[in-house]
Amino acid sequence: MSKEGLERRRFLKLASMGLAAGGFILCSREGLAGMGGGMGCGGGCGGGMGGGVIDPPPGATFMDPVAMPITRSIEPINGISRSVATANVRAMISQINVNGVTANLMTYNGYYPAPTITVRKGDVLRLNFTNALPSASTSELNLLGHQRGFTNLHSHGWHVSPKAVRPDDNPPVYSDYVMYSLAPGGTVIHEYDTSREEASGFHFYHPHLHGVSAEQYWAGMAGALITEDELPVFSGIETHVMVLKDISLSGADPALHASMMDYMHGMEGNIIMVNGQVNPVLPVKPGQVQRWRILNASNARWYKLSLANHGMYLIGADGKLLDKPYAQSQILMSPGERVDILVKASSSKADYKFVSLPYSRMGMMSSAQVTLLTMRVTGSATSGVIPAAIDPGAKRLTIDTSPYPKYTLALSMGQGRGYINGISFVDMDNACAITSTVGTDMMPSFEVWTVVNQSGMDHPFHQHVDHVQVLSITGADSSYPAYASMPARKDTVLIPKNGSAKLLVPIKDFDGMTMFHCHILEHEDIGMMGVWDRMAMAM
Repeated sequence: MSKEGLERRRFLKLASMGLAAGGFILCSREGLAGMGGGMGCGGGCGGGMGGGVIDPPPGATFMDPVAMPITRSIEPINGISRSVATANVRAMISQINVNGVTANLMTYNGYYPAPTITVRKGDVLRLNFTNALPSASTSELNLLGHQRGFTNLHSHGWHVSPKAVRPDDNPPVYSDYVMYSLAPGGTVIHEYDTSREEASGFHFYHPHLHGVSAEQYWAGMAGALITEDELPVFSGIETHVMVLKDISLSGADPALHASMMDYMHGMEGNIIMVNGQVNPVLPVKPGQVQRWRILNASNARWYKLSLANHGMYLIGADGKLLDKPYAQSQILMSPGERVDILVKASSSKADYKFVSLPYSRMGMMSSAQVTLLTMRVTGSATSGVIPAAIDPGAKRLTIDTSPYPKYTLALSMGQGRGYINGISFVDMDNACAITSTVGTDMMPSFEVWTVVNQSGMDHPFHQHVDHVQVLSITGADSSYPAYASMPARKDTVLIPKNGSAKLLVPIKDFDGMTMFHCHILEHEDIGMMGVWDRMAMAM
């Protein structure tokens, strides 16, 4: 039997026995089950939050991430001719110029950030994934006791199956199955059927192997994943992808996670980049409208975006377009979140700073103000127009939630561990777990999850497979977009320190076992993760 089958059989056996300890631990409905876990300082005791201003001089001309080479074919899959987009993805150590220093970073295909993978809605994306990271001996374990060279791959935000497709093949074939561990020198194939994914999707890919995901992500392994637009509203609008990422170097290597406090706080770097560049210069014509698709690919840095003397118009969140543009003076992004914005340039030719304003994500200390890029308004004037509508089909669900199952998930930290409902993830059989029944796109199953933050620092809560609708958020900074009143669909939601969020969860299309967790990946690695078992509806 496949590994996934064994995991699922263990789950069913334990669930039927009603075990609550020493096995697959079920998260409770309604109340807060088994909280505590040693609150300590809640991961919010400060550290690395020094304030001030980071304002490097304007750098080189802005560059989008490189495009991933794609080979296209028509192939029979399950007896149906399908468009297949194939790419080769290689995890490897590469020498990358980081602000003038040649650094040894973990990359995909030798690029930092990783190449942008773009597909058409309905494609089957096939990734031939090879782990070319160096072999690690038992003497080269990280602080958590895991071998640094093992890895896997996650398609963050895609509405695709979480299951292994053909796990017994050689090499095995997976969809967004994240429960495998690929040794150095190994190869697997990922096949993602995007027929149920929406066009205009802006997502990303990164490692998701428990215990090493934070280090690999910190060291460079992340890239954008885009489903092409089908809406004419963007015709003629210049579009850019911006991957926000920070790092600190120790000599030529990424700074190590050297203490448990690095895991409790999450790593923030002293070099802050857009697409691997420090304060690049983006030329924009006077009056021009540009579309910026922005990904927070930092481990633990929040970005409070502001563009001097300009407005920003939010048109999409976490890869889902909104009905219309929403004017924003500031936009707060937690790790793992994406925003899609339109910017209309001033008619005055000058340099304008796109900055991240100070923000306190933990304790009372705020981060520095950081200049991310310089928008240089230059050249011949143009008459760009912000469209009145984006996706008229984007609407909020207005339904009575009283009949639906309700769960409360309490996030806490202490004694070097992260917890959900007092349970720290150890493995698939020892974790907080939710079991849900899967519906269809036309008739989804619904649940209401209330995520409560019992710590003194913000947590970005991420669930795989499905996007949720935010019903309410308490305690959020005013710069966090009002997702609870927009027709937004989110896969990563900021849960403010000592606050909460209520989420309407539509469960549809795909059964299988998957995850929910904090997207400060250090927190995922120390246990702030749960298991979501999605059961097919009985016929």
